[in-house]
Amino acid sequence: MPRLRLPVVLLLPITLTILLLLLFTSFPRPRLPTPQPLPCGAALSDAADGRWVPTPSPAPPPLYSPSCPFHRNAWNCLRNGRPQLAALSWAPTRCGGAVVPRIDAAGFLAAARGRRVGLVGDSLSENLVVALLCALRSADDGARKWKRRGAWRGGYFPREDVVVAYHRAVLLAKYTSHVGKSKELQKNGIKGTYRVDVDIPAADWVNVTKFYDVLIFNTGHWWNTYKFPKETPLVFYKGGKPIEPPLGMDDGLKVVLKSMASYIEREVPRKTLKLWRTQSPRHFYGGEWDHNGNCVSDRLLEEHELDSWFDPQFGGVNKDARMMNSAIQEALADTDIQLFNLTYMSEFRADAHPAIWLGKKDAVAIYGQDCMHWCLPGVPDTWVDILAAQILHYLKQGKG
Repeated sequence: MPRLRLPVVLLLPITLTILLLLLFTSFPRPRLPTPQPLPCGAALSDAADGRWVPTPSPAPPPLYSPSCPFHRNAWNCLRNGRPQLAALSWAPTRCGGAVVPRIDAAGFLAAARGRRVGLVGDSLSENLVVALLCALRSADDGARKWKRRGAWRGGYFPREDVVVAYHRAVLLAKYTSHVGKSKELQKNGIKGTYRVDVDIPAADWVNVTKFYDVLIFNTGHWWNTYKFPKETPLVFYKGGKPIEPPLGMDDGLKVVLKSMASYIEREVPRKTLKLWRTQSPRHFYGGEWDHNGNCVSDRLLEEHELDSWFDPQFGGVNKDARMMNSAIQEALADTDIQLFNLTYMSEFRADAHPAIWLGKKDAVAIYGQDCMHWCLPGVPDTWVDILAAQILHYLKQGKG
């Protein structure tokens, strides 16, 4: 039987392939660097999946005292007579039993040398910034108050030339009062309106988008009928004209969130770390803030209790956090703004609000218990620990 002979044109590619395979297998392959696991607390999921555990012994004292000059009286629970909260730490599921380490204030300031950290939003961002300012002051007793560029409050840390500041913009978008300015409206049972320009950021932060290296946004608690009742509703404008047909509050919120997220994408430099903090949950029990709602408690909620407290399908007084988070997630889709999810870990902490320890005589009688903000020291210090881990990871990547 005659041999089958392949044409030379077919033999050449086969020969070259064999030679290349021999060359490739005769040299060791270069090893790609093994990705290093994120430090505990630095992953975006670390606050959204885990549990509270007793702080490992010996539990260190709080980083700051009631005398911190950045403190706010209404949240200064120890000075206002509340017993100290139990020493608890957050253990993310990803960390295999380890807890989020407490912020190394000196190390953080050194890593953030020359940088600026800004928070924009409502009083829950202020609650967070007070905890951060007081924590950082433990490493720089030369820290001084800083209120520039429209900041509501802030601090300057001269040792490492670091600024941390909060800009109060409760709706993020520009809004103006027109209450009591129209007799015609008053005849219809409306005392006036609040105009919201959905496409215009509030003046408190519109000019600082290029100043900060890290920006953390939030809005939420003002989007409620107890802030804007039917007698003084929100009226939404775009391009200087009323939106028709008129939007209700929920739809107006969604439009504002999308518009502000688009503005942030457009105006904030890409190298800036952009975070959006999810809603901080309330813990009113037995009624709303103005209907004898209370939160004098010393226990954490169990995981199986969370849905009955917070799931909107049950219609409870604390349902707004999860509803707000759904709108935020939808608005941030396809943006480079990262979700800083603090809701789940905070839902457990029914024990940690200022409640009746508000520091002012008759405050509870006038305003009701504070089951919305948080005692300091307290839960926001763990928010700070997680925020610090995420900022440090960002800086170590050389992005900031």
